[in-house]
Amino acid sequence: MQTLPLRSKVLRNGLELEKCIFPTDDIEDGFHLGFSSGDKITSIATFFWEDYPDDAVGGVRLRGMATHPDHTGKGQGAAIIKFAVNELSSQNASYIWCNARKIAMGFYKKLGFEVISDEFDIPGIGPHFNMIKTLT
Repeated sequence: MQTLPLRSKVLRNGLELEKCIFPTDDIEDGFHLGFSSGDKITSIATFFWEDYPDDAVGGVRLRGMATHPDHTGKGQGAAIIKFAVNELSSQNASYIWCNARKIAMGFYKKLGFEVISDEFDIPGIGPHFNMIKTLT
């Protein structure tokens, strides 16, 4: 999978590639989006149908969003989110939610996501917040 080196570098602090595979990578009805520069994938995200716990149905979870440090701030991640919003809206999704790294909260807020949890720590990765973007 071409996304693993980027996941390792950005999301997992250089962890071995085999340990950067998510159980949801092959989930039915899930999809991966990427942005490339030349022959290299520089931004990625995975989306799959999963309702946020204790929330309404029609939820889609965003997982594994990463942009190579040399390409941050160039609109690649925003383009992925905007494409996914359009695609998922046409499929009648109600909202997108994610576990957002604390350092990425500003990015998500600019795209219309709201914080819906207290801060929590994912061991070995760092502080996160759950965030949601309503589509309908």
